[in-house]
Amino acid sequence: MNLDADIAQAAWVTGLLALATTALLMILSPPLAWWIARTRSAWRAWVEAVTALPLVLPPTVLGFYLLLALAPAGPVLGIPLAFTFGGLVIGSVVYSLPFVVGPLASAFRTADTGLLEAAASLGIAPGARFLRLVLPMHGKALLAAAVLGFAHTVGEFGIVLMIGGNIPGETRVLSIALFDRVEMLDYAGAHVIAAGLVVFALAVLTFTYRWLRPR
Repeated sequence: MNLDADIAQAAWVTGLLALATTALLMILSPPLAWWIARTRSAWRAWVEAVTALPLVLPPTVLGFYLLLALAPAGPVLGIPLAFTFGGLVIGSVVYSLPFVVGPLASAFRTADTGLLEAAASLGIAPGARFLRLVLPMHGKALLAAAVLGFAHTVGEFGIVLMIGGNIPGETRVLSIALFDRVEMLDYAGAHVIAAGLVVFALAVLTFTYRWLRPR
């Protein structure tokens, strides 16, 4: 496969993976972040620690245990998900979770308590308050969290390699394609992929910091 076709195929898989992961993260993360930000439960520290584990745990360690969980004899639904695109999505959601939950929890801690209490006094249910008040009030934080989750998924390597391997058109993403080019001593091709990822990362971070900066 020539370089252009290889990059295009890996970019397609990377984009699909990032979109699927981000969509799931934006469904799962806001309620979890809200609970972390507002609860007084004794379990909060433990839940926060488990959620943030990918920040400090080597990706290969996390990938190893996810590989065991997603293997044909593993406990996840009894379905062999290792070395499949679906398995990659599950691993990416776990690995990118703190990059979405963390910023959202920080933003939710600044929620207008008075407005929420007023809504409660009017008989609005907690779920409705969350959907109709909390989420619209934090639209900027939601967008920033989604962008960070997407970008982090694009840059994954260790956990992707452990769970998905290197199957062209299914689990081969840009970071794996870059690694392959370096192994083949094709530094020119590696530069093309690496430079593109650097430009993408800078663009995402610049947008995020400008979006979050108070006006």
